[in-house]
Amino acid sequence: MRRIIPFKLVAALFVVGGVVAALALHRSRQSGPVEIGARAPAFSLPALGAGSVSLRDYRHKVVLVNFWATWCPPCVQEAPSLQTFSEKMAKSGVVVIGVSVDQDAEALQKFVTQYHLSFPIARDPNQALASHFGTFLFPETYVLDRDGRLAEKIIGDIDWQDPRIISFVRTLAGNCDTQTP
Repeated sequence: MRRIIPFKLVAALFVVGGVVAALALHRSRQSGPVEIGARAPAFSLPALGAGSVSLRDYRHKVVLVNFWATWCPPCVQEAPSLQTFSEKMAKSGVVVIGVSVDQDAEALQKFVTQYHLSFPIARDPNQALASHFGTFLFPETYVLDRDGRLAEKIIGDIDWQDPRIISFVRTLAGNCDTQTP
């Protein structure tokens, strides 16, 4: 014996299925990694200590967003070089934002003090922003141009005193002076 399914039930299932499919498609577009040339996701995160760090506060500047952790050996190795880079490039309108994925705020504060890090440190202990950017290895650095678009993604630790990096970032900042800082 055949059972007839009411038309309203079929229509409702069809509509619900369409909505679920549309949401899945929309979510998949949002959850992919940031691509070169794409606008970086806006963010505002708690700052180490007090206050917040917001990308919006650095509009029209070249910004390096560096995802890192104190438990990550390459991050520890990179920290002094990144600090020196931050100090030297500030004159060119370049800002470094460190986004720590550490869950232990005390360990993070101790590390920042020990390494004399003076650039803004944001906290992302649940890695929500890191995931939104597409970060899964640490350190990863996103170089954003003055329009907030991704100009380069660097996976792993590098020597931030490398003249090629300095020249590239200075060019983005509109300061084509190629002298070594």
